[in-house]
Amino acid sequence: MLDQMTLYPIADDVLFAPGGKVVIRTYGVAPATGAGGSVSYRTWVTGVRDQPRYWHWGHFEDAASGHRRVLEWLTGRGPQPAEAMA
Repeated sequence: MLDQMTLYPIADDVLFAPGGKVVIRTYGVAPATGAGGSVSYRTWVTGVRDQPRYWHWGHFEDAASGHRRVLEWLTGRGPQPAEAMA
């Protein structure tokens, strides 16, 4: 599936916690064919005990600020972002 998409990195962060490593990655995602498909923006969090989580953002600016909000949530400095998809 990833070989059919083009990923545009926006931000990557790694947190080290007593339970292990948590990775936060925000990317723009577009079809690899380049056939005029629109870019969607997602933040993936892996290493959280419950399950991997992701957020979907509408625009680049939302994705950049959303990445910061997810990071603040994970470090206890803010609430969980409302755009959570899973």
